[in-house]
Amino acid sequence: MMNERIHTIMTANVVTLSPGDTLGQAREIFMTKKIHHIPIVDGKKLVGLITSWDMFKLGLSAVAYQDMRVSEVMTTHLATLEPDQHIGAAAEVLMEHLFHAIPIVNDKHELQGIVTTYDVLRYEYLKEYPENLERFIPDNM
Repeated sequence: MMNERIHTIMTANVVTLSPGDTLGQAREIFMTKKIHHIPIVDGKKLVGLITSWDMFKLGLSAVAYQDMRVSEVMTTHLATLEPDQHIGAAAEVLMEHLFHAIPIVNDKHELQGIVTTYDVLRYEYLKEYPENLERFIPDNM
């Protein structure tokens, strides 16, 4: 079922920021890329995560975000998984902790990718419903 490896469904080319970047930069990424989670890296090492919810709950204006550093708001205690762990492990972490994203790191804690609830849902959906459904539709429909 969910015994396949996380690396098969994770997003590998992840948009990241560094701790010294501003919330204004994060806001711009959230708005233009239409994502909700940005891993924060120091070099390649994962040091935090910021979400659109983290920014929303601050209740600040867009102007106020320009001077605030990501490091002031980011979450630093994160659940992480490794690329070779099973997709089922990701599903369990997401459900048990009500998370919507899990950074995927190697043994040096370097960011390798990210898995979201959407990735797990898409994985299960595509297993149940093949991508090419036309072959299952009778010609007379």
